Amino acid sequence: MSRPQVRLGLRENAAQFSLLVAVNAFVGAMVGLERSTLPLLGREEFHVASSAAVLSFIVAFGLAKAFTNLGAGALAQRAGRRRLLIAGWAVALPVPLLIAVAPSWGWIVAANLLLGVNQGLAWSMTVVMKIDLVGPRRRGLALGLNEAAGYGGVALAAGLSGVMAAEFAARDVLVVAGAVIAGTAFLLSVLFVRDTAEHVALEQAAHHPTAGGNPPRLREAFARATYRVPALRSCSQAGLVNNLNDGLAWGLVPLFLAAHGAGAAQIGLVAAVYPGVWSIAQIVTGHWSDTVGRKPLIVTGMLVQAVALTLLSLSGGSVAVATGTAALLGIGTALVYPTLIAAMSDAVSPIARAPVVGVYRFWRDMGYALGALLAGGVADALGYGGAIAIVAGLTAASGLWVLRDMPKRPPGSRPGAASTMHPAEHRSGLEATSPSKVEVT
Repeated sequence: MSRPQVRLGLRENAAQFSLLVAVNAFVGAMVGLERSTLPLLGREEFHVASSAAVLSFIVAFGLAKAFTNLGAGALAQRAGRRRLLIAGWAVALPVPLLIAVAPSWGWIVAANLLLGVNQGLAWSMTVVMKIDLVGPRRRGLALGLNEAAGYGGVALAAGLSGVMAAEFAARDVLVVAGAVIAGTAFLLSVLFVRDTAEHVALEQAAHHPTAGGNPPRLREAFARATYRVPALRSCSQAGLVNNLNDGLAWGLVPLFLAAHGAGAAQIGLVAAVYPGVWSIAQIVTGHWSDTVGRKPLIVTGMLVQAVALTLLSLSGGSVAVATGTAALLGIGTALVYPTLIAAMSDAVSPIARAPVVGVYRFWRDMGYALGALLAGGVADALGYGGAIAIVAGLTAASGLWVLRDMPKRPPGSRPGAASTMHPAEHRSGLEATSPSKVEVT
């Protein structure tokens, strides 16, 4: 029996794309379970008094996820996307057990190290595999759908776990739901997900025929995505700051609201509204960035986030105001999140995509660790409102950085089109370092 012809496109790969959307919803749900319950669990069951100590689970998660992203990007071309996806879900299986038997907060932190590895492998691979399937023309839409599924899972799990924690023990909710999610996603990945190596080869041959056949070394990809190439470094720093404020929303906002008398169900509502709006809106924003360009959406989104956080810092812990600012923060993040990964993918050839996106995701998820450390330390010193205000200022500064540093798109070009490469860059598949060679709006 002949194998089906490999083709690029969303419609042409609808079945496999839809399966990866479902798998990524499970990825998001694993972390969403913790959004409304784990900070409160640290205070109420484990009696952790310091905000910085409570947020240590986010530091562990962020560091583990960041370094796993880096390794996953470097290994994806060699080990295969599907294998890394399955490995990510295998690592998630012990997480509910560790939470169930945890005698101290240190065990919860250890469970979040494993959760970070799970997220780094599984989410990274669903992102890269969707980009592989659709090709360059629908990249923004594909990423919008991917992130919508993931953060839809975050929102649904955060809301339901908050409601259930008001009726049952929070730890029991985390354990049972986590076991069901991890087990189901592991089986789906093993039984039904196919690798996308042939799609990568097809796009490489069609759009970058003179580029080399080997992915760039991690050191080279790291340097270009971190500081050498303006289009890439702008995205990396914006991703870091975006997740810095997301870490604050995850870890500090529940404590902020609880300190002003909010209950578990109310906190769950706020925790769900933010990723819920974010998940739905980015289907539109990802597709929009394919048309109008990446840069305007990134700059606008970072500034909208800054406004939302400023209003939250002045809210006095009002649940009504927090719900409204959560929606505004979700809109700002939706403008930024899929657009940043699309912009990174625009600026490199297919063979270099996984390692470069891995470097971007390393810096982005380091934002979780830095955000938890900053927010926890400042909250202990200045209070919750002061910590939120400082993060708002950093978010605004990041948006202005993108406005100044990210090159504009050349007239007549479009997002997703192959960029011009200097001949010396063909061997690694990376784009040229000159701003005129790698341009993104």
